[in-house]
Amino acid sequence: MRSLILGAIAALMAAGAAVAGPVTLKVNPVDSDGRVTLGDLFDGAGAASEVVIGARSGPSVVFEAGQLQGLARQSGLDWANPAGLRRVVVRNAAAAPSATAPVSSSPAADIAPAAVAAPRPVRTALAERIISRNDMVEVAYEAGGVRLTISGRAEGNAAVGQRLAVRNLQSGRTIDAVATGPGLAVAGPAAQQFSAR
Repeated sequence: MRSLILGAIAALMAAGAAVAGPVTLKVNPVDSDGRVTLGDLFDGAGAASEVVIGARSGPSVVFEAGQLQGLARQSGLDWANPAGLRRVVVRNAAAAPSATAPVSSSPAADIAPAAVAAPRPVRTALAERIISRNDMVEVAYEAGGVRLTISGRAEGNAAVGQRLAVRNLQSGRTIDAVATGPGLAVAGPAAQQFSAR
């Protein structure tokens, strides 16, 4: 009986490997209902499109690239990560900017390029909130050619260009930052430049 069970498991594993197909990461991964599926992330996911791999409770959720590869592999998909990305950000479809570059990060840049190169915001009295209290936020700090990023929890609400405090969950310290997009902010000299009129 044991050998029969082991044989069945081996056959299933071999079948799973045989159906693995290459997929391509979408340019701007978004989801519309808070359930992040393989179909939200990859073109060519086929039958695995409806497999749920995570949940988004705020404006965005961040996946480590290695974790994403493993989750895809478990469902018979093969993502080679040809760009060498470290993280992939999935945003709320209702709030996602239309982008022509992946909202992901590479070893050379830990945040989406759009977050750093965004144009100076237009200030209005009724600015649209893009970060809410308790949202997870990626904060980038760049100075002297060095770029660092941390993830933390927003301690208030903010629209593009507005200041907010972000608490680093590892150190417990609060960082003064400026919101640049859903789930994204900058600190240091870049924050001063971004919020300058």
